[in-house]
Amino acid sequence: MSKLILTNEVAGLGGAGDVVEVAGGYARNYLIPQGFAVAWSRGGEKQVASIRAARESRAIHDHEEAVSLKNTLESKAVSLTVKAGREGRLFGSVTQADVANAVKAAGLGDVDKRKVHIPSAIKSVGEHEATLRLRDDVTAVITLQVVAAK
Repeated sequence: MSKLILTNEVAGLGGAGDVVEVAGGYARNYLIPQGFAVAWSRGGEKQVASIRAARESRAIHDHEEAVSLKNTLESKAVSLTVKAGREGRLFGSVTQADVANAVKAAGLGDVDKRKVHIPSAIKSVGEHEATLRLRDDVTAVITLQVVAAK
């Protein structure tokens, strides 16, 4: 078992600034090389405090504000224009950053791309869904209208 400090949110494990214990191979082969975590040390406690402070500054503090944003996001479809071929297949796929930028461009609020979850890769035009975790207890499911660029 390895003790690590998470530098990014990892689904099923924790958020940035959390101290977790994971299997040695998982830490050595995935979390540390991908930049999701650093090895825990006594001096790392200062790093934990700064990571948590940054995480708190980006977080939506008020539950009512999060629910209001959720209702706004779920009420409208977000349009996303991408390059596509003749049959409607995309050149590449829609990323989390693309979804976050589309939400911001639609005037529905500023969303952190790390809070966006796309259940399966979006590789075609049409209507798709994505999940946004606004807070630990508030999740919004948005509808994406993926449209081919002219």
